[in-house]
Amino acid sequence: MIEDIKEVLVDNKKIEARCEELGKEISKDYQGRLPILVGLLKGSVPFMAELIKHITIQVETEYMVVSSYGGGITSSGEIQIINDLTISPQGRDIIIVEDIVDSGLTLDTIIKLLKYRGASSVEVACLLSKPDARKVEVDVKYLGFDIKNEFVVGFGLDYDQLYRNLPFVGILKEEIYKK
Repeated sequence: MIEDIKEVLVDNKKIEARCEELGKEISKDYQGRLPILVGLLKGSVPFMAELIKHITIQVETEYMVVSSYGGGITSSGEIQIINDLTISPQGRDIIIVEDIVDSGLTLDTIIKLLKYRGASSVEVACLLSKPDARKVEVDVKYLGFDIKNEFVVGFGLDYDQLYRNLPFVGILKEEIYKK
């Protein structure tokens, strides 16, 4: 797998350190409250696992399977909710945990849906953001790193369901996805 990576953008030590900082922020901001962390599967799993280790208040965890990719490298623009929440967001503080904000379309749709369903607040914790790829502006309160508009894999991010288990975020060589 390593030979398919053109460049490591964010190494594991930087990810762990940033998750510790974000965990402290979330703990402070939600002191005395019981937020629900909603991980968007599958990509959010490593980030959410690292993040929750550093949150020192009680939280609930939930997951949604949401897709806007059809196996390619760019968003299809069509958002599909494949698996929904199992508990109601009504009257709750929600923190959506996402691996990357690319176009912003997926997060924009989920934020609007959770607010429509009566969530008291909806914030976003995201490992990566590609500001140059944005089609819809999304406010990310807890951001790991801004990155350039490159196709990245690792730490939950995939190409065709592969590379998620890399312990860092790296740029995938073009010859891999342009076969």
